Amino acid sequence: MTPTDLDSVRLNFSKGDLLLLNLALALIMYGVALDLKWSDFKYLAKNPKGFFLGLFSQFLLLPFLTYLLVLGIQPPPSVALGMFLVAACPGGNVSNFLSSLAKGNTALSVSLTAFSSSSSIFLTPLNFALWAGLYSPTASMLKEISLDIGEVFMTVGLILGVPLILGILTRQKFPSFADKASKILRPLSILIFAAFVVIAFAGNFNLFIQYIQLIFIWVLAHNLVALLAGFTTGKLGKLPLPDIKTLTIETGIQNSGLGLVLIFTYFDGLGGMAIITAWWGIWHLISGLGVATFWKNK
Repeated sequence: MTPTDLDSVRLNFSKGDLLLLNLALALIMYGVALDLKWSDFKYLAKNPKGFFLGLFSQFLLLPFLTYLLVLGIQPPPSVALGMFLVAACPGGNVSNFLSSLAKGNTALSVSLTAFSSSSSIFLTPLNFALWAGLYSPTASMLKEISLDIGEVFMTVGLILGVPLILGILTRQKFPSFADKASKILRPLSILIFAAFVVIAFAGNFNLFIQYIQLIFIWVLAHNLVALLAGFTTGKLGKLPLPDIKTLTIETGIQNSGLGLVLIFTYFDGLGGMAIITAWWGIWHLISGLGVATFWKNK
């Protein structure tokens, strides 16, 4: 088998597994939202520079650099689709914890998570369709799949938007419950995602082992580009070090769980997409912890 065979492979994932993954991701998003307040959105208005640079880094620079990386390494089209999808997703659910660990600007991190998660209802489908449509091999695959962007809007809105609003309302109305639930859901969310990554790989373990070296290199390069995008944006924007740490982590930690839901819902578990996205979900935790630990005392 060659790497291009990933374009025709489909990962085994039942409708029941997909429903559980949707519910798990909604629960994860609800847990993230329990730490958010309406005042977090006000922080963005009072500190626009860090916010707009974070938005630029995550939703504009990262997808553009992903496009350049795809042009440079020429992965199989299904892998390229996965890379475009990861780049179009909002920040991951552990970015706030990692920003805090790195002694970054936690208020900025929380605010960016709140905005990116809510705006991803529109920006994730649009960004993915735009950049995947600009690269001819992935554009051809999209035509074959006949992806309905309207349906993607609806799915992202239900999975991220509804739990986000419910979580913020819970924080406002029942703050003591939100504090207790958040402490439980934060570590639980990581375990839930890890469990579904294992499930996704279990039925195709031999395929994963066969391509682990290439997959590792692709994800390593892509995640490094994401981290550097955030770091460079903060540096060139002359932000203080805590803000630079936060932009680096926010851009380097992507919500790959959302990516997996979309892949198994609309792409029938397309091999290259699913494997690259699932491994992203594992690797960005490792790289994020590494970066946060390095910066902890700086």
